[in-house]
Amino acid sequence: EAPLVGKRGSGTIFFSNCGLRCVYCQNYTISIEGEGVEIPDRRLAETMIKVQNMGCHNINLVTPTHYLPNIVNALTMAVPMGLNVPLVYNTGGYESADILKLLDGVIDIYMPDCKYMDPENAAKFSSEAYNYPYYVKGALKEMFHQVGDLTLDMRGIARQGLLIRHLVLPNRAAGTREFLQFAAKELSKSSYINIMRQYRPEYKAKDYPEINRRISSKEYKEAIEWAKELGFNRLDRR
Repeated sequence: EAPLVGKRGSGTIFFSNCGLRCVYCQNYTISIEGEGVEIPDRRLAETMIKVQNMGCHNINLVTPTHYLPNIVNALTMAVPMGLNVPLVYNTGGYESADILKLLDGVIDIYMPDCKYMDPENAAKFSSEAYNYPYYVKGALKEMFHQVGDLTLDMRGIARQGLLIRHLVLPNRAAGTREFLQFAAKELSKSSYINIMRQYRPEYKAKDYPEINRRISSKEYKEAIEWAKELGFNRLDRR
């Protein structure tokens, strides 16, 4: 997303493992196979400072939820060291609103995925997470309550707010129209939404015929038209 990357990049820190374990995950070596190295909290704090000193516009925490105690502890060390760039909470959207409330005032930018609106598809493609639609809706509303619509500085760099990613899946498996209707009604039509077209059948997707192909140009165009019909005016198409 351009507001995160800018000219100097987003300082991405990946955390190993993920509760969703999507059958089409493109980063499955990290999120499912657990690729990575174990580090102490102080090392994480030092890594944040190192990334900031490289000139990155933000610290981008990818799949962070199950490491939150360590991240918060690292932040108590990093802030006195001079950490002052925005913190990005980059998540699959399967979040408890109660946990998110504890982060109010800590996270500057929330960047959740909204993967599904249908419980059956959530369970089929993401490790029996049939309650994903329920939790992602609550999470999005809590995130929006905390930080509001995405705000940019004079350079066009994100400073605070909500940025939602939605990956269009083949055969309407992601519930794109239902997601957009929810966002228009419960969030804001000024929500910054990245409607993503880059789905490809990775990992175990070949075992699921309905998602064992890339999306068509017609399917992507349909998603964009729905968003425009609903009045969204901040669409990122990547």
